Amino acid sequence: MQKSQCTEDEIFYMSCRAAYLAVLRSSLANITSKEQLCLVLQQAGRNPSQKTLKKYWTQRTTKLNFDDFCEILRKEKPTEENELMKAFRKLDLNGHGYISHSELHKVLTLRGEKMSPEEVNEIFSLADSNKDGKFDYREFCRLLASTAEQCQTVAMEKLEADTKLKRQNFGNQSESSPKSSLSQGVTPLPETPQKTELDTTPRKAESRSSSRPSSARSRRSSVSTAITMGASNTKTGRLCEPESLQAWHHTSTKGCFFVEEDGGIVSLQYQLTVPQTATVYLTMRPLNLSLEDEKPSSWMMVDTALFVVTGNKMKEDPSLVCFTELRDKEKFGWKGELSAGTYYLMPFTTGCRLKKKRKPVAKAAQLVYRTDTGELALTKEFRAVLSDIFEIIDLDGNGLLSLEEYNFFEQRTSGEKCDEDAWAVCRENFDTKKNELTRRGFMELNLMEANDREGDPSDLWVTLESMGYNRALEMVEACPFVIDVYSEDFRPTIQPVDLESSSKILNTALHRSVIAKGEAKAIKGHDNVIIHTYRSEARISSIITNKSNHKVTVHVNNELSKNCVSSRGMSVFAVEVPARTKMVCQHVVPINDRQEWTYHCVESIL
Repeated sequence: MQKSQCTEDEIFYMSCRAAYLAVLRSSLANITSKEQLCLVLQQAGRNPSQKTLKKYWTQRTTKLNFDDFCEILRKEKPTEENELMKAFRKLDLNGHGYISHSELHKVLTLRGEKMSPEEVNEIFSLADSNKDGKFDYREFCRLLASTAEQCQTVAMEKLEADTKLKRQNFGNQSESSPKSSLSQGVTPLPETPQKTELDTTPRKAESRSSSRPSSARSRRSSVSTAITMGASNTKTGRLCEPESLQAWHHTSTKGCFFVEEDGGIVSLQYQLTVPQTATVYLTMRPLNLSLEDEKPSSWMMVDTALFVVTGNKMKEDPSLVCFTELRDKEKFGWKGELSAGTYYLMPFTTGCRLKKKRKPVAKAAQLVYRTDTGELALTKEFRAVLSDIFEIIDLDGNGLLSLEEYNFFEQRTSGEKCDEDAWAVCRENFDTKKNELTRRGFMELNLMEANDREGDPSDLWVTLESMGYNRALEMVEACPFVIDVYSEDFRPTIQPVDLESSSKILNTALHRSVIAKGEAKAIKGHDNVIIHTYRSEARISSIITNKSNHKVTVHVNNELSKNCVSSRGMSVFAVEVPARTKMVCQHVVPINDRQEWTYHCVESIL
């Protein structure tokens, strides 16, 4: 893998690692103090204020791990030189390009995080090179930006120079061998390490096994799993519709997976009411909003699953009834008998193909424009996107939005809900039918929002980004789906319950599905640490069960996998599992499911 091919995410993760290892001995070590957090952030080119440090290191914080650090860096962007310049220009009322000592002293000792006179003098001296009593803020901004960049460069050079350290923490990725890439033949994944100059120091024990992944060489207690999967058109056990399905009673509902800022995935969950014991057929599939069959929507390859649990949703330990395991193209389903009662339907996706997209678009789309008469109007492209959003949030598919459906949309985009009085006002001002909002009314509501801001599209962009769209009006961080329930004897009733991310109940159901149907292997020498590996027609999932009374750290190596993508987004990583706990290790799906793919994973105890 050549460096010129590195993705933006991969460069980000490499810089995170470099900064982390400039302060800590290993990426598996924890940050243990606010001062240490400050040092690591500075190595990453940040200049954190005390307010920023207190936000991430509270009175309850005892440690932060590498993943926490990466999330902090995503949120705390480096201060741009031009942003600093803008702040200083506000103080330089005459536009001379400098600030007097008294002006700087007044600002830094009276506002924000107040500095001492000694600290102000030290800062002043940095940009008063000719000692004329003038603070050249342009020079100061240049110095600050240069220092931040230098910190990052030094940290990266240190990592690149220490091949042994790099291999120890991140595996040993070979540029020449396609076998060692988790993402063979496609854009490299984030967290895939780059090869550095080989360490020529002689090694007695390793001289005959240098072709093996370093992480596998360095750990004696491990368990290895290798599974080769065929292309999708040769798979057996496909989902088959029951005979005379058209005569069955049918209920359908829609929903959508959304990627959160922290990379988590949120979706609606549902309640299914079964009035009597009967045979039921459940299916789930991505919703194709494209009108052209030859150009399916980009999210149509996102894997989906539906978990069914019984009992009170607030119950601590609900029972897993079933999940949609069989597959027919992008549709996953289950057929079986359900007893009378209330069930909860919990949509799930591994996140392998639905991730946070960090790359900005080249040019933002236009949302509104002025007509010849000076009135605001929505652009054709924006109207098309709003129509798709309407289709997604119209859960029952009747072409109208009820208050409940609209409130799920409001909850997602603004975090608030519309009450009955506000809904009455909405019905008075926008097109409605049967007391529900029409597609035209939904367009009118968004136009009113643009008018309220006199054409400023900021709030409209907040809505679009919350719904998974980027600035080019492409849905890249969401996946709409359809759930269908059929029954021979009654009409099923499905009611949306709430919008939430990976809940404890869903995680428990996922764990139980993998443990019940997967293969269990104990790590050699650690009988209390068990790896459960489940293979379905579309994914491979693994769960780590730690039955011991102490925490374990499991090192995971996927370097020999082919045509695979992991939910972890990397080929080598570590999972910290608390005592007597079960935890998802990873999910893996093929990059191209029309080709054969191989899952080869080695789990080791650190």
